[in-house]
Amino acid sequence: MQQELRKIQITPDIRISSVWARPDDYRGAEGSAVILAHGAGNDMDHPFMSHFHQAFAEAGLLSVKFNFPYKELGRKAPDRMPLLEDTWRAVIRAVREDAQLAPKNLYLAGKSMGGRVASHLAAQGESSQGLIFLGYPLHPARQVDKLRVEHWARLSLSCPVLFVEGTRDALCDLDVLESELPRIPAPVTLHLIDGGDHSFKVPKLAGISQGDVWSEAASAITSWIGARDTCNTGA
Repeated sequence: MQQELRKIQITPDIRISSVWARPDDYRGAEGSAVILAHGAGNDMDHPFMSHFHQAFAEAGLLSVKFNFPYKELGRKAPDRMPLLEDTWRAVIRAVREDAQLAPKNLYLAGKSMGGRVASHLAAQGESSQGLIFLGYPLHPARQVDKLRVEHWARLSLSCPVLFVEGTRDALCDLDVLESELPRIPAPVTLHLIDGGDHSFKVPKLAGISQGDVWSEAASAITSWIGARDTCNTGA
């Protein structure tokens, strides 16, 4: 596996960092890629992000992670939604237009806020072979009446969605989530992390390491991608 740090231009004044992990046997025109966006409180180098980024590449996928501008500049407050969306678009464009690495199938994945922004792009017509949410921020903590689902009905019928959710996630009440999933026109898969919180952390009494929890989640994601790829080839 090869890893390369690349800068991507977002606006004339803003560039962000990205890391591209390429499996040794990856063939762009025949392969699949995952772009992974971080959540509001971390950046692309957070252990959570690095674990999933590497796991995707080890599974044979071109794996790309990136920073949003505010994290590139060392700030705490997230950028406004238009800039977050423009950043996602620029990274997608960089992957799709790469002469050697442009994939046949592209999946958009994100931790919390990163996934939410990807869903807004998809609702605006950005195409991909699937959306992957690693802890979707369905609502603010203890405010289940403030749902972030108004755009779900505009998602494409041809873009399947995978939710990976911890059963203790304070930002995603599972009963509420399941009641809202019918809004999404495309096929939806819900994979639960038993005892996991918003970052899939489980209680110590569970007797399982954090790395093992993340690896199980990553395996579920890559299996889901493999099934989608098979459907896309008509096999």
